Amino acid sequence: MNGRLILASKSPRRYELLKQVGLDLEVFPSRVSENFVQKVSPQEHVIRLAEAKARDVASEYPDSWVVAADTIVTIDGSILGKPGNQKEAMEMLGCLSGREHWVLTGFCVCHLEKGRTDKDAVQTAVKMKTLTLSEMEWYVQTGESYDKAGGYAIQGIGSFMIESIRGSYTNVVGLPLCELIQMLSRLGAVNIADGGWQIAD
Repeated sequence: MNGRLILASKSPRRYELLKQVGLDLEVFPSRVSENFVQKVSPQEHVIRLAEAKARDVASEYPDSWVVAADTIVTIDGSILGKPGNQKEAMEMLGCLSGREHWVLTGFCVCHLEKGRTDKDAVQTAVKMKTLTLSEMEWYVQTGESYDKAGGYAIQGIGSFMIESIRGSYTNVVGLPLCELIQMLSRLGAVNIADGGWQIAD
């Protein structure tokens, strides 16, 4: 049991979540664009992107277990990705203010040599408090909005905006840990032995 686990993401939040539960892993970000997939449901969109990211990195490391994910925010049937500038961040926060939205993460585990792949999606309902204009302006100026789906970070400064969540907290951070560990275990990628996680060859 001395295999290799690779995270196909440059997200420090996903890396920290996996390290937090004791998994030993390496990081090799995928080169797949996060452009939205047209004419599919939000759930199918994140699953497709997660699988594309996993297979992209697995093609370079076919003897390794590769984990990939994609997270979006949905409200009123619209998909909110990551804001590219201050105006977009303000618009996203204004849309979410005082309302409930869904955070949806697709995730995939792939091992090409073994021919093992699984994929799924998890969604969490998040209720944001009603924000004042000054709160939104100040928050965007912290810089935390950028590179975050929906323009906020529940695990950071943005926690002051969140009234409640229904579902997986780690999913909102960027990776549904419970469901991912279950998938890794089901595929035979990891198991608990000698006091910690062991990664299969």
